[in-house]
Amino acid sequence: MNLSRREFSKSMLLAGFGCAAGQWSARSLNAAKPNIKAGTGIIDVHTHIGTYTDPKKNLSPEALITWMDEHQIEKSVVLPLTSPESTKYLQTTESVLEAAKQHPDRLIPFCSVDPRTTHAGSVKSLVGMIQAWVDQGAKGFGEHKVGLNFDDPLMMRVYEACQEVGIPLLFHIDNIRGKDVPGLKRLENALKTFPELNFIGHGPGWWASISGGLTPKELGGYPKSKVKPGGAIDDLMSRYPNIYGDLSAGSGANSISRDLEFGTEFLIRRQDRILFGTDYLAPGQQVPQFELFEKIELPDAVLSKIYRENVIKLLKLT
Repeated sequence: MNLSRREFSKSMLLAGFGCAAGQWSARSLNAAKPNIKAGTGIIDVHTHIGTYTDPKKNLSPEALITWMDEHQIEKSVVLPLTSPESTKYLQTTESVLEAAKQHPDRLIPFCSVDPRTTHAGSVKSLVGMIQAWVDQGAKGFGEHKVGLNFDDPLMMRVYEACQEVGIPLLFHIDNIRGKDVPGLKRLENALKTFPELNFIGHGPGWWASISGGLTPKELGGYPKSKVKPGGAIDDLMSRYPNIYGDLSAGSGANSISRDLEFGTEFLIRRQDRILFGTDYLAPGQQVPQFELFEKIELPDAVLSKIYRENVIKLLKLT
């Protein structure tokens, strides 16, 4: 059976209440705003709270949860932003941990520190910092969005620390943050060096690499042409079991919508490595993932993995 996002959400919700699945219109589904029974909704691997670039658009934890309810999102990973290139207004690990403490059934905290900060120090110092945050509930590291080459020694020190602590790392790649080259050779260096660390890919440079034949400029953009053979994502996923994809933001949606036939086949082929995400970070933000998943039809087993099962396994959620 093939299900759209809307049909999956409804079937999961109704299954949670012991009802038979059927079809609702998008309007009636959103208007009902049903309470989400635990174990039935979508898990969003990429959201933020606080202020991103516009001080008039602060997203509180409560506003995030209200938005989640409107879209059948049961839980959301909340990512801090701690590097100056990542945002105009930094979002601290402490604020994310506090929000998750106030809403433990809905919000999943990650932690982050800029590798250039003096207090990060050595790998030993980083391990101590990260482990302390993990002890407070952090399930991963990220968003790792730093203005250095992806395999800069300072970046590699972070990866070593995360591997030692045993949590995944969600990264951003483009021409400014987590910088790489066509073919993602710097990312591959990190994957080879730290085989026990699970990396979660995000950002224009990562998702543009679904296609081969990229120019350096295209790593920072949103290509609209049909996907060409030889994409780095498929290549890396075929050779390294520790790389996953976060399907959030305009870059994630564009990677599938630019070539729906290839994109659908890709999601099925890499169904064990793809995580649903939105990058929701400001009130009223448009989220292309919802429209995208109304356009494509995927087997229900594939949707279940992308919407829930993969992130539960990766983050060791109960």
